[in-house]
Amino acid sequence: MLKYTYVKHTLLLLLCLNWLLGKLLAQQDVQFSQYVFNGITVNPAYAGYKEDWYFSSVYRHQWTTFPGAPKTASASVDGLLSATQKQMGLGAQLAWDKLGPQEAIALYGSYAYRIQLEEEDTRRLCLGLSLGITQYGIDGSVLQPTDNNDPNIPTGKMVTYKPDARFGIYYYTPTYYAGLSFMDLFAIGGQSNIYFNNNTLATSFQKLMHMYLTAGCIWNVSDDWILKPSFLLKEDFKGPTSVDLNLLALLSKKLWVGGSYRTALNLWKKSAVNSSLDKKGAASAVLQFFATEKLRIGYSYDIVTSGLSGYQSGSHEISIGLLMSKKADAVRIKSPRYF
Repeated sequence: MLKYTYVKHTLLLLLCLNWLLGKLLAQQDVQFSQYVFNGITVNPAYAGYKEDWYFSSVYRHQWTTFPGAPKTASASVDGLLSATQKQMGLGAQLAWDKLGPQEAIALYGSYAYRIQLEEEDTRRLCLGLSLGITQYGIDGSVLQPTDNNDPNIPTGKMVTYKPDARFGIYYYTPTYYAGLSFMDLFAIGGQSNIYFNNNTLATSFQKLMHMYLTAGCIWNVSDDWILKPSFLLKEDFKGPTSVDLNLLALLSKKLWVGGSYRTALNLWKKSAVNSSLDKKGAASAVLQFFATEKLRIGYSYDIVTSGLSGYQSGSHEISIGLLMSKKADAVRIKSPRYF
């Protein structure tokens, strides 16, 4: 078994070890606290929802002060194929994720077919498909083994490539939405092994299929105050089910403020889940400010509510969104896109 010199941070090292040995059973996919402002990160059927081309980027530094702590970034763009024909949405996403010696860089292209359900065109059912490829890497130079010449530790950086597919369904009205998506489809029915070092299991890990269920609504309290409650359920069919509960308020159409709480549930018995595990999660505070009618700037701060809280200083996340509208402002403001 591998051993490292970061003695006082044993928990993170065990996490990195699990990545190397392929035993990681927790949620694996990229996670952002501000996903509610850009649904394409969790559902390809969201592409084109805003009916304008929209650019979004986000950077997350999780568990700051922890050596090897996760760092994640994403940039995406989506919109309609034609401004006059709203049936087809397109999107692209570039994502980067780093955890200790492990790194992943992914590129996805998304297509959504948007079915109009009424003449007024306030409700649509969208079907989305996303195809992509991910470069997985492990850098053995950042590890410090206590045993020299350990054959399980790469001598340098090793990379491999893996294709991926995603599918989603998204339904929306002016006041509520719901979505269901499946990520990592090539791992359907089990798991997808990702090998390094000439296909030896000593340096490999496993990807699992993930399911995301989302829903939310808008409540117009007054002309200057709008509430948006929502939730996200994440399931990988091996580890604990993760649930995000969110509540945001839009003040004077300029500032989103609110928070979320993330926890784990055992919705059904899973052989890989220890029922005695601490199920506490994390709490987030979220701010989103409209610097202009088309430019949004966001920040969120997460605190861990489990036993890990004493070993790190929370998680920081910043985001930028830019609406590249070609419509007249009056038309766009008349039909705001809150989801």
